[in-house]
Amino acid sequence: MLEQGTLFEDITSQPLAARLRPRTLEEYCGQKHLLGEGKVLRRLIESDQIGSMIFWGPPGVGKTTLARIIAQRTKATFIDFSAVTSGIKEIKQVMEQAEKNRRFGGKTILFVDEIHRFNKAQQDAFLPFVEKGSIILIGATTENPSFEINGALLSRCKVFVLQALSADELCELLHHALRDPRGFGNQEIEIPEELIRAIANFANGDARSALSTLEMAVLNGTLEGTKTVVTDETIEQITSKKSLLYDKKGEEHYNLISALHKSMRNSDPDAAVYWLARMLEAGEDPIYIARRVTRFASEDVGLADPRALELCVAAFEACRLIGMPECSVHLTQAVVYLSLAPKSNALYVAYERAKKDALTMLAEPVPLVIRNAPTKLMKELDYGKGYQYAHDSADKLTDMQCLPDSLAGKTYYSPTDEGLETRFKARLEEIKAWKAQHKKQDPPKKDK
Repeated sequence: MLEQGTLFEDITSQPLAARLRPRTLEEYCGQKHLLGEGKVLRRLIESDQIGSMIFWGPPGVGKTTLARIIAQRTKATFIDFSAVTSGIKEIKQVMEQAEKNRRFGGKTILFVDEIHRFNKAQQDAFLPFVEKGSIILIGATTENPSFEINGALLSRCKVFVLQALSADELCELLHHALRDPRGFGNQEIEIPEELIRAIANFANGDARSALSTLEMAVLNGTLEGTKTVVTDETIEQITSKKSLLYDKKGEEHYNLISALHKSMRNSDPDAAVYWLARMLEAGEDPIYIARRVTRFASEDVGLADPRALELCVAAFEACRLIGMPECSVHLTQAVVYLSLAPKSNALYVAYERAKKDALTMLAEPVPLVIRNAPTKLMKELDYGKGYQYAHDSADKLTDMQCLPDSLAGKTYYSPTDEGLETRFKARLEEIKAWKAQHKKQDPPKKDK
């Protein structure tokens, strides 16, 4: 669908998110890494040196809004173009209009929402017009441009990654909505700060979702005289989440993730599933839980059951690809598996031991025997001299020392007798015994 923007559209009947759409960079919320003072995109906008670009980021972070601000700031004709409802015919119409503008010295910014939905032929139709400057193309996508945008078109566009808004940024936006006359500034609204924070957490980085939730909360609030009061029950009704009042940055957040960890460590699947449900139903990001569960697979199970890590990575990918509520069962599978798996923290202990030495013995040289020698000078300096290639040995083992001299013989990894780690323990003992048996003796010193 083709739509030419205007600054004089009637917004009285529009949703709160549309009414509060920022009009200037100063009003724009988030993306400080791109739009903060002196940052690259802000400099391009302020100097009117905008070129074709792709905005890549999750829903509700301001991709369309930013394109409109750019159009207004650069005094260009702004054409809103949807990849969902448009085809080659509509593209040609837009290009003809843009070419006319160019001939009369005008700029045309063509904003293509969900540009990843265009097929190769449709994307290719933009190429000649981008190349000769008939249009400045700004595409918005929630998908990775490397996979979804044609290489030829992508090479002519600068990709800017827009990030999900933080809870603090969303709280700031919600307060602005309550103050601004375009929002609820002309009404008396009473809403506790913890509910504003809860709405921000629930929105999960999406400004549009946060404003829509606030609007529903106000519309369903209790009228007390001229004042509208928003309560816990109002928010629970709107979101269908009894546990919404859970601060993702507060103490309860850390208490619950700690409870999940300790329940799995204590091999209690029922408790682990309960704490998992508590977090998910409170609006916790499933990706955060998946990250922590994947860490647990190596920290607390490790080589006692190597498959635990595979299963947890698969659950992480499921959370990333399909999200809530569907991914709740994948996390449940991972949490129950980890609860029932044999436990070993040998890998965690090994790394902590090595980290301590790595931080306190920073200058230990790499033994010459295992250094790479790509140049003649390095070879002359004995880099790699005496290196033993394990695959040339019948036992696939050598007695070569790989630790620095000051740490020779140091043990970091001590396998346990839990689960499959017994196999790794037996193998490590065989290796150490072989090395002790084949260790080269220093030649006897000759009397002078």
